Amino acid sequence: MNEKNHDYLKDQLKYTGFGEDAQSQLRDNLMKAQNEFTIKQSTAYGKDELSVSLNFKKSTNSDLYFFNNYRAELHKPDAEARISQTFYINNEGRNITQKEAYNLLDGRSVNKDLVNKHGQIHNAWIKLDFKETTAAGNFKIRQFSPQYGFELEKSLEKLPVKELVDSKERVKLLESLERGNRQSVTFKAEDGDQKRFIEANPQFKSISVYDDKQQRIRSSEEKSNSKRQHEGTKNQLSEKEGEKDQSQKHRQKA
Repeated sequence: MNEKNHDYLKDQLKYTGFGEDAQSQLRDNLMKAQNEFTIKQSTAYGKDELSVSLNFKKSTNSDLYFFNNYRAELHKPDAEARISQTFYINNEGRNITQKEAYNLLDGRSVNKDLVNKHGQIHNAWIKLDFKETTAAGNFKIRQFSPQYGFELEKSLEKLPVKELVDSKERVKLLESLERGNRQSVTFKAEDGDQKRFIEANPQFKSISVYDDKQQRIRSSEEKSNSKRQHEGTKNQLSEKEGEKDQSQKHRQKA
């Protein structure tokens, strides 16, 4: 077994959020000198369960193994079907971690530094589009770049979040939301502090708020943004229908 290769793969597992059990299975599988192998494990997030299959393959030109991708499958106790997605591993270290995979499959958005096909790094919020899939069977990934207009910190400052007062707590909160977490916070109110849960919602340029029982509280700003997006979609469809009618009339005249 190539020890340097083992240490490199072990670090990849560690920084992608897979713990000691996966790292132990890694050594056992490398000792077997297989051409490829899969490590499986499950992690509980509250009542939800995330099952992952980590896929490794040996190089055809050397004794080195590569961590190519992992398949994550989310099972929620109140859901009829499980949803899954394959996340690919790159050597730049900007991989989707296990917790981020859970957050994405649970419908939230994650902020990441991404690498395009030209090797250029850019930052964006990403979210799975559960209505569209690729030819490989994955959900399409929607990206919201800084030009889209969502600013996390400014959106947060519109809310009476107590944790924003302390600079260290502010940084921790921002980092947690960027990882796609639904974060527990304290809202300041006239009748006393209130426990709330919040998550980033870049698509609607807002922060989604939940009560202490994690029931959604829709803000007037979010409703307004949602209405504008809905009207924009309707206008685009109307324009396409108009173009289609004009095209048909033109063919009839011809």
